[in-house]
Amino acid sequence: MATSFLGWCSIFWTSIVLSVLALFLLKGTPESKAEQDPAAERRVDFTGLIFFIVMLVSINVYISQGPNIGWLSLGGIALVAIFVVTGLLFLQIEVRSRNPFVNLKLFSNGTFTGATLSNFLLNGAAGTLIVSLGLVQVAAGMSSLQSGLLTLGYLVAILATIRVGEKLLQRFGPKKPMLWGSMITGVGILMCSMTFLYIDQYILLSVIGFTLFGIGLGFYATPSTDAALSNVPDSEVGSASGIYKMASSLGNAIGVAISAALYVAGQAMDPALIQSWGLFIGRQDNVALRFGGAIGLLFNVLMVVIAIASIIVTVPSEKQKDSEKTKHDEVAPPPIGN
Repeated sequence: MATSFLGWCSIFWTSIVLSVLALFLLKGTPESKAEQDPAAERRVDFTGLIFFIVMLVSINVYISQGPNIGWLSLGGIALVAIFVVTGLLFLQIEVRSRNPFVNLKLFSNGTFTGATLSNFLLNGAAGTLIVSLGLVQVAAGMSSLQSGLLTLGYLVAILATIRVGEKLLQRFGPKKPMLWGSMITGVGILMCSMTFLYIDQYILLSVIGFTLFGIGLGFYATPSTDAALSNVPDSEVGSASGIYKMASSLGNAIGVAISAALYVAGQAMDPALIQSWGLFIGRQDNVALRFGGAIGLLFNVLMVVIAIASIIVTVPSEKQKDSEKTKHDEVAPPPIGN
């Protein structure tokens, strides 16, 4: 759309139309309010919200504009300092607030923490699309439309497998589908990272890789949401779902920023040094570009690996849940009157 006669502004107009449509679709949706303490404070935590925004904007600007302003320049160091100071103040405010913007107590639940963290990391892997599509446009001369078609399998796979993830959740519980989905996603991104091949080979691997990426997210999505929200009290489900969804958006924004920054930074590598490795085949006039792409994409693989580790450590298996329930039943006193 941006490169067609519609122009880049059409992207935003389309987003507005879709937002209005979403509001229309919500019409008539029944509310499901959790019981609240009538005496509970109802004030919005504007102070925490402001510090949170400043914290994230400062680190995002530093990541995305670091090559331009200088990583160790006065401006760059100032942005890092703002991030650290506002982050510490934000934590202090949220711990003391009666009605915090982010309820940090929810993170005492390991399953919620693991599901939210893995959700943040897998959504951060969205940087894969930015780097891979940008790479084929420059290296292969593909148009934005042509490069976008490489991700068609990604869209189809998510739509086709989202219900599969639901069935896997019912059959195995959340942990196994979350792990399987993350592993499939990691393999897909790894295939998109093979920028050392001939361009035709890379395009083929990218089509397969993006499709696997979509399959993995389809397997992961429903079990992860269930793991996050079914392990918190009913009165905290609203707050927990907000944090979980916010993790998706933040992961996407930060992942894209870091991937793009690494993509640009990697291109500064000496082409002669890269050629000396003998790894990149085909054209040699763009090895720095391809090396930068590989660095940016492999960062996304790393995030998936960390997501898998967080799931293994924090999300209990069904057997562990059953064992915990059995122990609880054994030590529980018999009901009075039976």
